[in-house]
Amino acid sequence: MTTITKAFFESLDAADPLAPLRGQFDLGDTLYFNGNSLGPPPRSARDRLRQVVESQWRAGLARGWDMHDWLHLPERVGDRIARLIGAAPGEVVAGDSTSVCLFKLAAAALQSTERAQVVTDEANFPTDLYVLSGLREITGRRIEVLRRPVDRIAASVSGQTALVTLTHVNFKTSRMHDMPALTAAAHDHGALILWDLSHSVGAVPLALNACGADLAVGCTYKFLNGGPGAPAFSFVAQRHHQRLLPMLRGWMGHASPFQFSGEYTSASDSRRYAVGTPEVLALSSVDASLEVFDGIDMTVVREKSVRMSGLLMELIEHECGEFGMEIATPTDPAQRGSHVAVRHPEACTIMQALIAENIIGDFRTPDLMRFAIAPLYLRYADLLELVAALRKTVETRPWESDVFRRRATVT
Repeated sequence: MTTITKAFFESLDAADPLAPLRGQFDLGDTLYFNGNSLGPPPRSARDRLRQVVESQWRAGLARGWDMHDWLHLPERVGDRIARLIGAAPGEVVAGDSTSVCLFKLAAAALQSTERAQVVTDEANFPTDLYVLSGLREITGRRIEVLRRPVDRIAASVSGQTALVTLTHVNFKTSRMHDMPALTAAAHDHGALILWDLSHSVGAVPLALNACGADLAVGCTYKFLNGGPGAPAFSFVAQRHHQRLLPMLRGWMGHASPFQFSGEYTSASDSRRYAVGTPEVLALSSVDASLEVFDGIDMTVVREKSVRMSGLLMELIEHECGEFGMEIATPTDPAQRGSHVAVRHPEACTIMQALIAENIIGDFRTPDLMRFAIAPLYLRYADLLELVAALRKTVETRPWESDVFRRRATVT
């Protein structure tokens, strides 16, 4: 067990190369462990939004499209994201929601082959499963969706598989898939693979091109701190740009959108996966938020994440294990992302009591508390405060009070 002293944790903060980045976030006294759901606003995003509204939109009005090149924000933001996921410039386009992006890429992958089988994780994020269900119903083809346990995914891929689609880090337990191994397993059988990076981008080093990934999507409002409901992104490896045609087609994906042709001709690059008019305010916020990552080595971010999550699990087991708390996250760093999940029968009530004390994590049904490890702004000393508050809260048995019986709408 690690020595539990305030001095020890303060020494880790003093030696932390990422510590100066905390000043780019305005968190005040809040202990924020919910970055895997909604990251806090960097000062750069706040300032950029003010600039876009006042100096660009208000002053320029419709002239902003040319004066400030709003039209190409999806590609510019995409190129910023590309560096964080191991992609090349021109392979990522930002826009739409994660669900829409997943639909676009999965539909394009299925349309490119006569195969009609999709392999996915039975514990995949629900919206990903809903998208697959919808595709099965509207394509008119007999698409078979195989939902498999994590240890049976590779063995389930066969010569009938068109697509393997997985969320890299599980949204509940933080269990992380072996991306290179599962990508290779898909390719061994001639299948494409589509990764959902929503719970890993910005916290876990990613190398899509190095491992040969075909497709990926992800959101920007979690560890990338882009803002509530910020646009998602789509990655398509360069080698597939001509092969995979978009099934969901919009004017921004047209080769010449301002010719307003009645016939669709797809753009030849990643723009073909764009659909509607760029979300200028939202994309500007994401663009500014990504500035925080400029010059940051993601391996350093990962090292801090692994150390912090390991310490947090140790602390919870030592201080709160006697109260029936159980760690649901893998102890092996190679198998976990950047949040820690804790199981308790009264998890929802405990979390609401913590939030009332300005210690913000979140709850996932039926019995999980999640605590995100966001290395850009969290301090090691925050872990001690969190666990002390967690122990104090559970000792008071808040589930016996009427105050926290009503669940929040968003958890």
